[in-house]
Amino acid sequence: MRALSYQKYGNPEKVLEVVELNTPEPKPNEVLVKVYATTINDYDWSLVNGQPYLYRLMFGFWKPKKSTPGIELAGIIVKIGSQVKLFKEGEAVFGDISDYGLGSFAEFCCINEKALLKKPDNMSMEEAASIPHAAGLALQAFSQIGGLNYRQKILINGAGGGVGYFAFQLAKRFNCQTSGVDSAEKIEVLNHLGYDRLIDYKKENFTRNGEKYDIILDCRTNKPAYSYLKSLSSGGKYITIGGKIQGLLGVYFLGKIISLFSSKKMEVLALKPNHGLTEVMGLIEEKKIKIQIDGPYRFEEIPRLIQYFGEGKHLGKIVVKMDP
Repeated sequence: MRALSYQKYGNPEKVLEVVELNTPEPKPNEVLVKVYATTINDYDWSLVNGQPYLYRLMFGFWKPKKSTPGIELAGIIVKIGSQVKLFKEGEAVFGDISDYGLGSFAEFCCINEKALLKKPDNMSMEEAASIPHAAGLALQAFSQIGGLNYRQKILINGAGGGVGYFAFQLAKRFNCQTSGVDSAEKIEVLNHLGYDRLIDYKKENFTRNGEKYDIILDCRTNKPAYSYLKSLSSGGKYITIGGKIQGLLGVYFLGKIISLFSSKKMEVLALKPNHGLTEVMGLIEEKKIKIQIDGPYRFEEIPRLIQYFGEGKHLGKIVVKMDP
């Protein structure tokens, strides 16, 4: 099978290459999936670059323990392990596989059956692959930490990414007054969605404009942790889902401190892969939430696309369609 492989950390376009590998055999509790679509995520950018170094403690300090990255897929089960109970050969599945391993940047992927869900018949492979990670982050941020409620004032930093698209639509279902922060290029496209306000981050620092929000969902975490506090209303909640490790650690520790004397809350979301997706899938099937795909692109473009993701140029979820 064809797969993307890397033996050292660095620029994705320099260290990733297409190689031929033996098709893996599923263990007793695993299924072998023929991958039809995969996506690019923050995980991939961090794993291939080896940054932050915290990732290296888990995935190999000097070089990657697993040579094929990729955490999200949609495809067809072609073989099952002896103890598999949830699926049969020939079934279409999708999921965020990060709780059980990596390897979706390949024509076939072996993964624990618990990492997958059945794909709805009325959804394409590309659409299904684009949902789990981004929708999971948005939904869990709002439901587990934010406590999203009607007519709140919401800000989404990184409004044009995959998470931002889902988060905006979830907020609008509660008639929230929603502001989005991103680059000028993305703002031109985001205007049609119905944001109450869009902020070009190069022209305006949302932590210094005097506005206060009930929930800030931050996909970037590129400012000092303390700067977010003055943008929160009384009882407001700041939730980060990604960014540089120093920013995440700053939010984590400051959140612990302010909880002792303030009604404001600052938390780093620990994603539970695929948790709550039944709710999201229902909203998508009822056409209450739309999917925004950047692509689909070709398998050979993945190294460039990881760099593209890291530069924050994508609009919606970057999706790769595997060759037939």
